Amino acid sequence: MKKIIAADLLIIFLSFLIGIYFYHKMPVTVASHWNSQGQVDGYISKFWGLFLMPLISSGLLLILLFAPKLDPLKLNIKKFRKYYDFFILLLLLFLFYLYLLTIFWNLGFKFNMNLVLPPAFGLLISYIGVLTEKAKRNWFIGIRTPWTLSSDEVWKKTHKLGGKMFKTAGLLAIFGIFVGDYAIYFCLFPVIFVAVYTIVYSYFEYQKLS
Repeated sequence: MKKIIAADLLIIFLSFLIGIYFYHKMPVTVASHWNSQGQVDGYISKFWGLFLMPLISSGLLLILLFAPKLDPLKLNIKKFRKYYDFFILLLLLFLFYLYLLTIFWNLGFKFNMNLVLPPAFGLLISYIGVLTEKAKRNWFIGIRTPWTLSSDEVWKKTHKLGGKMFKTAGLLAIFGIFVGDYAIYFCLFPVIFVAVYTIVYSYFEYQKLS
């Protein structure tokens, strides 16, 4: 755990260091958002363009590390903590990757965001599937519905199915690199579908116990 946290901190430190190094090399305003066709449709000042992501990553790390300590079922979290800690690392790496893409774009390296983002997003979603399968009942991590939180059996069934579905959604996101302008749909719609389906599934599984 200590090694992973050290890696988390190193990623954030490098983010701030990169922001400082490139500050005087960037334009006054920088591209910060791309639409579904991979075209820039949003700009912000270079200060926020260089330091917003490191600040977001820092805040997320603090929340994700300390929130489980407040969970009434934190002993259950310990049973799959190594998978959770690795998820935090992957999330920070994903944000760091997105941060680097933004910097390179604003330095003049033009590329199609619809080709470079889906693989990284897909890998992250696929690992969320792994984490989902390993998660034990708790109030902070996983598919938390009134029905999964009320029954270990419903939690187990829902997370077993949800894990497989998230892995499939991750593969579909990676496939997005082959569909160009439609990549965003292969990234987002499967994830939304999994989220909605597992909520409904947990309800009906709980009703079977009544």
